[in-house]
Amino acid sequence: MTDTVDIELALLLEGLYRRYHYDFRRYATASLKRRLGEAMRRFECRSLSGLQERVLRDAELFRTLLSYLTVQVSDMFRDPPFWVALRRLVVPYLRTYPSVRIWVAGCSTGEEVYSLAILLREEGLLDRSLIYATDINPDALRAAEAGVYGLDRMAQFSEAYLAAGGTGSLSDYYTAGYGSAVLDKTLRASVVFADHSLTTDGVFAEVQLATCRNVLIYFDHELQEQAVGLLRDALGHKGFLGLGAKETLRFSRHGGAFDEVARVERVYQKR
Repeated sequence: MTDTVDIELALLLEGLYRRYHYDFRRYATASLKRRLGEAMRRFECRSLSGLQERVLRDAELFRTLLSYLTVQVSDMFRDPPFWVALRRLVVPYLRTYPSVRIWVAGCSTGEEVYSLAILLREEGLLDRSLIYATDINPDALRAAEAGVYGLDRMAQFSEAYLAAGGTGSLSDYYTAGYGSAVLDKTLRASVVFADHSLTTDGVFAEVQLATCRNVLIYFDHELQEQAVGLLRDALGHKGFLGLGAKETLRFSRHGGAFDEVARVERVYQKR
């Protein structure tokens, strides 16, 4: 990569912000360059400037580009020890509330949202819970709300579900047909899917648990700090925060606002 590419990248991101109000200016540069390189090949653009010229004039192309800028990689019950820690450490706390509010920030295509809904149902909490599932990608939100996943993924999901402490069979929660698995519609009765940006939007509700897993790794340090500050402000007294396996509060200026209750599993509690 050369300085010219850095200049082109900055101009492209500034243009996207001004044209479409999506702010990627503080995303981690290395990851952005890699994903935009894939987009340039897809759109047959020889440079970021060429991509910029096209995308600023073509809103439909921007919608497709968004799938490159926002990483839509997720699995049900990813990192099973995290879900075990939720059951063991967080669920007893949630039981003390007459109603439970949870925020899944950066929900992508919904796999973790449904994992959480299943966990809450098995713990007898889903009927009195409200899960806010947010993302900036409208196509990802539509996929999340549909709750339809490839049937070929379900064996891996089932294995993770059992490792995560699932008390039944994952097949109890979906109907298989035509190569797809359609998750039980009653799981999403407690879920509100909504557009929300950790970059440009503020706190919209007080919650007892917030999860933001494998999202911060795509931000630069300052944007990570902003996002963690937003999640901290959304949490009520003694609320819990769950991060991804490669994310930590150890070097964050917000770290002092939390106790580390499950270090390896990345579960924190607000002081």
